[in-house]
Amino acid sequence: MSEVTAQLVKDLREKTGAGFMDCKAALVESGADVDAAVRYLRERGLAAAAKKAGRATSEGLVASYIHAGGKIGVLMEVACETDFVARTDDFQRLVRNLSMQVAATRPVHVAREDVPEEEIAREREIYAAQAEQSGKPPQVVTKMVQGKVEKYFGEICLLEQDYVKEPGKVVSKVIADAIATLGENITVRRFVRFQLGEGIDQSQGDDGNSQA
Repeated sequence: MSEVTAQLVKDLREKTGAGFMDCKAALVESGADVDAAVRYLRERGLAAAAKKAGRATSEGLVASYIHAGGKIGVLMEVACETDFVARTDDFQRLVRNLSMQVAATRPVHVAREDVPEEEIAREREIYAAQAEQSGKPPQVVTKMVQGKVEKYFGEICLLEQDYVKEPGKVVSKVIADAIATLGENITVRRFVRFQLGEGIDQSQGDDGNSQA
């Protein structure tokens, strides 16, 4: 089997517009054969979904989800192209499932592009210091750091998290599947997660004074 290189992934992305992880998976599945990988993506509707990604999303829903007896709440805005699709059961189910994902997994950002550069740099510094203690060669340290950064994105970015309802499937793939099914571009605009008592100093009373 030929090696799946970064250049091959880039070429496939340019051909199909599909996401990085989808392109990489398609190349692995096809033995690094780009034409076969294109077929793989088209068969799964991923290439078609990606072509819709640039289309404007001016409709959609702002939905709420309350969990754990009122102790966790999520507000989320998910956009699509038309009010017709926004009113469908499939779209509303998707929004609810994404809200449940946020409630369960506590993402901080929608996508990796939303993570501030200084935050990424800080994490890289921490991971580099940890990796250097292993005594591995510099090139191995670099790979270790990059692997940890990717894992970090997978923890804090909603689109890169494992989907709790289908382990092994990332949230971006769930949305891509919905795009292919509904025939419209779908984007997660924003979300906020509330947890009862979060951020409150338990040593303080309701009036902000310490309890004896």
